[in-house]
Amino acid sequence: MDVEELRGIELFTGLTDDQLADLATGGDEVPFEPGDVVFTEGEHADEWWVLLEGSLDLVRKVGREDVVVARMDVPGRWAGGFRAWDDNGIYLATGRGATPGRVLRLDAPHLRELVNRWFPLAGHLIGGLHHTARSIESTVRQRDALVTLGTLAAGLAHEINNPAAAASRTVDDLGRCCDALLEALTRLAHGDITAAQFSALDDLRRSTVAPGALDALDLADRESDLALWLEQRGVPDAWRIAGPLVSGGIDVAWCERAHDAMGDDALSPALEWVSATMASKTLLGELKDAVQRISELVAAVRSYSQMDRASAQRVDVRDGLESTVTMLGHKLKSGVAVVREYADLPEIQAYPGELNQVWTNLIDNAVDAMDGQGTLTLRTRAEGDWVIVEIADTGPGMPPEVVARAFEPFFTTKDVGRGTGLGLDIARRIVVERHGGLIDIDSPAAEGKGTVMRVSLPVKARS
Repeated sequence: MDVEELRGIELFTGLTDDQLADLATGGDEVPFEPGDVVFTEGEHADEWWVLLEGSLDLVRKVGREDVVVARMDVPGRWAGGFRAWDDNGIYLATGRGATPGRVLRLDAPHLRELVNRWFPLAGHLIGGLHHTARSIESTVRQRDALVTLGTLAAGLAHEINNPAAAASRTVDDLGRCCDALLEALTRLAHGDITAAQFSALDDLRRSTVAPGALDALDLADRESDLALWLEQRGVPDAWRIAGPLVSGGIDVAWCERAHDAMGDDALSPALEWVSATMASKTLLGELKDAVQRISELVAAVRSYSQMDRASAQRVDVRDGLESTVTMLGHKLKSGVAVVREYADLPEIQAYPGELNQVWTNLIDNAVDAMDGQGTLTLRTRAEGDWVIVEIADTGPGMPPEVVARAFEPFFTTKDVGRGTGLGLDIARRIVVERHGGLIDIDSPAAEGKGTVMRVSLPVKARS
């Protein structure tokens, strides 16, 4: 190992010639080629690796996918060696060659011995910091993940509960409607009507055209007129069957024609049968709408979680925004108007599941900033080789001192238990480090214009 090369690496600034010589003799140089695995995620971190030349991708296993979470591409970047201070220390990612290069390898016991000899206090601080940081991070991430999962699950349950309850009520109503329809048919059969009479009744039923949207007053007037006519003809439960008949487009003139075709004795079961068939059709439409809404929610969850897609895909960012809005729908209904200003966009190469986490964080922040009342604007546009996404709110805006620190790790202005658990620092890493994009804040708080979070993503994936 060349001592002069070590002297030129910033990581070793301040070491004496003797200390550099100890490093050179205690370690060895390991070359690698693209695709070579230098160290493996989950294995004991028995060795300390310092990049001398080239670049290494740090890869983590996410589900069944290998995901590049970072890249070591500057001499002096290091990984591993955790067993120098922690017997359970493991590699947090796999180091895989991205370009040809070399690393310095040093055994963890030797690393501990050198640090304790050169910087004894630093050795104690590093060990304590490693244990404390790992414990805190594990606890906080677990809690935040559970809180976020619970919040999304509760919101989704609320969203699904409404159409599910509607479907359940509709099924009950449909059962009663079918009973009424069969009872009316039985009464018609006992009334000795002819096939020609029933055929004429069915032709009349088929000739009806449902009216367009009626205001409540007009609808009530039509039902009142028809119910009065039915009562005058001795039809029982006139007010019960008048509603479905009017909704199906039936009026007094139609009923007069039905009376001519069926006669006095068969008029009542005939109109009950027609009312039941029209009510059944209406209820089936309502049931279809409820089931379709549930299906849309399930599709949104699949899109949001990306559980059926590989990590990297050609995606339309508008799909991710829409699935995120659906997932957070329970927070938007109380008083937040959603305005969409979507332009035509090219698809981009991206990790859609990770981008959905970014959209969740930014939209959740915007809703919180407005305290549940205001306008959330989602804008997209294409600029050259970039796709721009803007998430704007009408809240009070961020003070300059908050904007200056917004992307710092662990910085937050929210109380405990609020938010998604995904800080803007992690959102920035997903956008910048994982996608080669940009994220910035436009918040003229002094003018009271709210906040605009702007995410710029390259159309072509970085190499």
